[in-house]
Amino acid sequence: MQSAIESPARKRSAFPPVFWVANIIEILERFAYYGIYFGFGIYMTHLGYSRDQLGIVQSLFLLLSYAVPLISGTFADRYGFKKVLIVSYLAYLPSILLLMFTKSFSGIALTMLSIGLAAGIFKPLIAGTVRVTTDTTNKTFGFGIFYAMINVGGSFGPIVAGKLRAISWNYAFMAAAVAIGLMMLITIFFYKEPPREATGESLGKKFRDIGVALSDKKFVIFLILLGVFFWLPFWAFFNLCALYVDTNLDTARLYQDVRAVFGQGFADFFSQNDKEGTRRILGETISHTGYIIMLLQLGVSRVFERMRALPSFMVGLVVAAIGLVVIGLARGGAPALVFLGIFLFAIGEMITSPRIQEYITWIAPKEKAGLYMGSNFLAVMIGGVSSGLVYTSLYGRCNDAGAPERVWFVMAAHCLLAVAAFWIFVRVAGEFREQQA
Repeated sequence: MQSAIESPARKRSAFPPVFWVANIIEILERFAYYGIYFGFGIYMTHLGYSRDQLGIVQSLFLLLSYAVPLISGTFADRYGFKKVLIVSYLAYLPSILLLMFTKSFSGIALTMLSIGLAAGIFKPLIAGTVRVTTDTTNKTFGFGIFYAMINVGGSFGPIVAGKLRAISWNYAFMAAAVAIGLMMLITIFFYKEPPREATGESLGKKFRDIGVALSDKKFVIFLILLGVFFWLPFWAFFNLCALYVDTNLDTARLYQDVRAVFGQGFADFFSQNDKEGTRRILGETISHTGYIIMLLQLGVSRVFERMRALPSFMVGLVVAAIGLVVIGLARGGAPALVFLGIFLFAIGEMITSPRIQEYITWIAPKEKAGLYMGSNFLAVMIGGVSSGLVYTSLYGRCNDAGAPERVWFVMAAHCLLAVAAFWIFVRVAGEFREQQA
């Protein structure tokens, strides 16, 4: 049996310029995407919609966001990453601007579906670029950088959008649209198609390849397990945390706690005065993991780069479960516990998410990186769709019963059950063999 520790074979290779250009694009896209998404539950509540309606929109949005990459990855392999990136921007920009003009439930749902389509076209392209510009000496570190850049954008997007929505929600949507415009300019002028082996295959052959990949029962079971046991509670955290903080925690006390530890200037950065003039922490500015991950991801990647992917993944699930329990305890105890809970969940995310993305893409031959990354999004889609239907509705019922914290305890149990599920999978089916080049 292979040892859990692997020794690096040779000196780490340098990354080419397109690797860094792609990561800059990723920062801007995550700025726009999460700037809208993290505050979306607050936005729909502000418009008077129910949590069941919110769950429907979240599920449909995530369904399209993660179903489309199954196709867009094959188009990228066939026609090139750069061309498909530009197509995604042409779908993204008008969709975001439409949010400024529609307030009906059907209009919001259709607009978010359009944004989901654009995001789905985009999603496998930067990860695919990272895959084809890394090798066995720098793949873990490269995906760690990629994941850190996701979280640079994912941190500043909600902060900027939160400050702007306190003035007008339209300003928040406009900021996201500006980010998409910058992405288009950078792609046109600076993104150089990364070299990779040309397959010369028809698009029909690419679609048949998806069928071949999904005909592998072991791979399909693995994707389903990822969707049900990892991505479901993962997306539930992002669906609910901002709304939970804004609705169920004493955000005025949170502001005082942050000011006491870090000073008024720092606290003001994450807060805004309410209508009565009370300074409160804005839920979406803290209710995510990006600001932690962008600081610690590279260090965590270095710690775990010598350990095999699946054992690392299971360790991360346990840490994430502890974080979810602490978030739930923040309501009955000190509200500031939510920071510790988010921090622990972020550590778990830093261990799990980039390693599982790396693992999936390194199962693939290099010329099929987009295809396999697209197949990975099937698992993300399963979890995303289920999270809106299951946990957003469960949170609504728990909140109506006066115990919203219970949803976090259920999610923690879900993560611990995931550890058992993946352990059984490895014992019964074994791990996949990663490509060496």
